[in-house]
Amino acid sequence: MATQEATIAVAEVKTEVRLRAHLSIMRIDHWVKNVFVLPGIVVACGMDRHLFGSINWGRLVVGLFAVCLIASSNYVINEILDAPFDVNHPTKRFRPVPCGKVSIPAAYFQWLALMLVGLWIGYQISHPLAVVLAGLWIMGCVYNIPPIRSKDLPYADVLSEAVNNPLRMLAGWYLAGTSAVPPASLLVSYWMVGCYFMAIKRFAEYRGIADVAVSAAYRKSFAFYNERRLLVSVMFYASHAMLFFGAFLMRYRMELILAFPLVAVVMACYLSIAFKRDGAAEKPERLYREPALMAAVLSCTVIMAMLLASVQVVLYLVHDPLNAVILILVVTGIELAVFIPFTYRHAESSEEAEKAEASLVAEKRQKIKTDIEEWKKRNSL
Repeated sequence: MATQEATIAVAEVKTEVRLRAHLSIMRIDHWVKNVFVLPGIVVACGMDRHLFGSINWGRLVVGLFAVCLIASSNYVINEILDAPFDVNHPTKRFRPVPCGKVSIPAAYFQWLALMLVGLWIGYQISHPLAVVLAGLWIMGCVYNIPPIRSKDLPYADVLSEAVNNPLRMLAGWYLAGTSAVPPASLLVSYWMVGCYFMAIKRFAEYRGIADVAVSAAYRKSFAFYNERRLLVSVMFYASHAMLFFGAFLMRYRMELILAFPLVAVVMACYLSIAFKRDGAAEKPERLYREPALMAAVLSCTVIMAMLLASVQVVLYLVHDPLNAVILILVVTGIELAVFIPFTYRHAESSEEAEKAEASLVAEKRQKIKTDIEEWKKRNSL
């Protein structure tokens, strides 16, 4: 009798663990990334001020939930198909799928079910939103599923993953209730900003693993990448993002040029995070723990929202361009006066940085090799 009760208890525990594992592969904690939907709403309302008063806030919340479901569907297929590679990563090998806590057939059902529910909700809100959500899901398939599996291809991994950025903006744009098409320059700029963030994430991951063989086994594109190539690509994406953002400003919302220096501060702060050991650049869902970055993002958001809502600023810039230039220089000077001391305060001497880096690399390489060998031994028994 006692043995039977123990067996039932073990079965219940296993069921509970499995349910938690299936919930975990949805990566609900990553839903914060869908904050990139909000700029689409803000810009749509800024370009057509009549939209703000007619926004259905209930529909907006439901629409955001639909975006989250589609994102979770993509996370599930990512967890399933990445498992053979995650076993070579120092931390990701402890995810539910590599550890055997997930039923693979049930996970495939979960992947499709999340997609269908998300698309159905999006279709109930608007047809354009449903099309955007379908595009978001298809890009998840392109990124993860062979034979394309763009995440294994250098540069294509960043470019294809970052397409989700303009798709999220489009979702926010149509959630605002407009039927117009957003400017192409804005979408391309948003795409390149996403590429900038993704390339920095790759850079941080590459430095974090600190072993060429292990990094190539974990992610095939790392066999091609190195720190120099990744940093050069970061500069390429940043330049293109600002080029197309500037084109959008000059054509549609010139007043936003006053926020341009703050945008640069945000991008500089994000790049600095990539050099932190085990920093939030590797795990963007932890970015809220970076006070300097959050302060810059909040300031930039507030300033841009105020500028979008102000007709007087537009007239001032158009009728008095000289004073506008002076104002931009003053704003830039203030921001630099805050940003430059911050960078010096957090700087290390070159010798200290080199010693710390060499020590960290040696420790990580040894720990990764030891942990992988132990993990392989445990799972071969």
